[in-house]
Amino acid sequence: MHGRGGQGAVLAATILASALVEEGMCAVAVPSFGFERRGAPVAAFVRTDSKEIRQMTNIYRPDCILCLDPTVGHTVNIFEGVRAGGTLVQTTNKPLADLLLPPAIATVGLCDAVTIALAIFRRPITNTIMLGALAKTTGLVSLAALRAALEASEFRDAGLAQNLTALQRGFDETVVQHLDKADRAA
Repeated sequence: MHGRGGQGAVLAATILASALVEEGMCAVAVPSFGFERRGAPVAAFVRTDSKEIRQMTNIYRPDCILCLDPTVGHTVNIFEGVRAGGTLVQTTNKPLADLLLPPAIATVGLCDAVTIALAIFRRPITNTIMLGALAKTTGLVSLAALRAALEASEFRDAGLAQNLTALQRGFDETVVQHLDKADRAA
């Protein structure tokens, strides 16, 4: 997961790992901390498998990239190491044709999460929206498991209702596209 400090990438990774465990998978969230400050690029990683996970390091060959911020790709190479047949779940209001994608990307989920976040939270915090987008794009985790993980997380009281709405809208408003070789020739 790529985002900026203050957008909740680390919390999103934790919620996703909890949801995957809820569905019977093994999962671990691995935050990546340095000298991050609000607005600086941040990464968080989630490993999932059907068997126990012992490796607690960053992921250098991801199958899926979840980008919480439409501008972070201008600062860091979010595609570094992505495996062939990879998936990108991107916060953007741009059409697919306007994105520069490496040939390794085969599936793209696009969600205008900033606009949704401003409507719900009045701030560009996109983490729960993009978890919904991830669920729709990949099918890796169900919306029900993500809801349960949110309900068990730090979102209690008023914030929970907003985040559940954000999760659902992220799922509903994501456009998923499967690319063929001609689409990936960029």
